[in-house]
Amino acid sequence: MLVLGLMSGTSLDGLDLALVRFLDGGKKYKLLSAYTHSYSKEWISLLKDARKLSKKELSDLHINFGNLLGQLAVAFLKGKEKPDLISSHGHTIFHQPNKGITLQIGDLDRISLITGIKTVGDFRQLDVLKGGQGAPLVPVGDDLLFSEYDYCINLGGISNYSTLYKNQRIAKDISPCNIVSNIFSSKLGAEYDLNGEFGKKGKIKDDLLHKLGTWSYYTKGKSLGIEDIERDFIPIFNDFELSVEDKLRTFYEHIAKMIGSFLVGGKSKKALFTGGGVKNSFLMNCIEKYSDCNIIVPRNEIIDFKEAIVFGLLGYLRINNRINVLSSVTGASSDSCSGKVSNI
Repeated sequence: MLVLGLMSGTSLDGLDLALVRFLDGGKKYKLLSAYTHSYSKEWISLLKDARKLSKKELSDLHINFGNLLGQLAVAFLKGKEKPDLISSHGHTIFHQPNKGITLQIGDLDRISLITGIKTVGDFRQLDVLKGGQGAPLVPVGDDLLFSEYDYCINLGGISNYSTLYKNQRIAKDISPCNIVSNIFSSKLGAEYDLNGEFGKKGKIKDDLLHKLGTWSYYTKGKSLGIEDIERDFIPIFNDFELSVEDKLRTFYEHIAKMIGSFLVGGKSKKALFTGGGVKNSFLMNCIEKYSDCNIIVPRNEIIDFKEAIVFGLLGYLRINNRINVLSSVTGASSDSCSGKVSNI
């Protein structure tokens, strides 16, 4: 089955589109084409501030973002083989699973209407209704497509990992990642910290490093929303009068320590790293210092598009009535075949 996977992440760097053919019951894939559409300043602002909107305004944004996704899909697919399915993550606006709330915008009917292709999405809601976190969702792809690795780590807006433990896939959001470094980089006039150059200029501040490590999420949390980070994590930095570079340097050390604590077992264990944070060479050096495993950095198309590929897989599994959300990962009462389907 040929599937177009769409992924819009919390770091707001753009929409990832991946045209993927799934083979052997979803155990193999072939990436035919992939592209990242960078959001305009207007769309970045709209998505960033969406939590402040009224119910009517948010409903309008849901429709308009669906229109955008449909239009971008049509443009991307021009001259390519028409997929059997579009599988869209949407863009997360609210994620508070402990309150039974998760919302990803991007109207599926609009995508299906504009493209003329069956579209599936809204993968998190059913799991949350079953008492789960609705996240992480990528581990089912780690299980089926990347099982040769002992650990799969994604350095996106939020860092997360998955691994096999006692024959069950387990996973967790580890820490804030690019969301925070991008915020600090913007204060220095850049969209992101290229190769960690800003952070490299700073110094580790032990008091701040210790305070970050005491964040309550680390003792009781399983999945993170940007609301949690803005409400409870970023304010920690505000208690310290430091340069932006010192804050970034200390943050990188913090991320490295948190991620490294999950990567155990020695150099015989392979840890696959993907996501935009992998391109921050200074951050990767920090992580390697704390990791006990053999860190594997794949080719760029996997670094950039693994999540879009896996969300394509989630849609493929949903259409074939197979499990695509693992309760061993999310904490739900049972596994799910999750996702709503639009076929206009």
